[in-house]
Amino acid sequence: MAARAPVSATGRLLSGLQKWYYNAAGFNKLGLMRDDTMYEDDDVKEALKRLPEPVYNDRMFRIKRALDLSMKQQVLPKDQWTKYEEDDNYLTPYVKEVVCEKKEMAEWNKK
Repeated sequence: MAARAPVSATGRLLSGLQKWYYNAAGFNKLGLMRDDTMYEDDDVKEALKRLPEPVYNDRMFRIKRALDLSMKQQVLPKDQWTKYEEDDNYLTPYVKEVVCEKKEMAEWNKK
């Protein structure tokens, strides 16, 4: 039973560190989510094409609002910041799917 305490303490410490880093990065102060900050290479561009329209429109709204705030050198009120718990990886599954399809295509082309 004593062995479990350090594991959960380490987990809490790691979780606290993740939340601190999330807030320190600053993109949440502009209302952006983690996936909004991905570098748009070919894989991400293909994944963006596969997003459902409402999700894509929400992404574009967040990016435009962040650009506007950045030009004004302002941040959102604290109650409108994206919270660590609310941030979901909406784009990551699509990017992984595109990468897997490219690997599969490369395997087929080898044959």
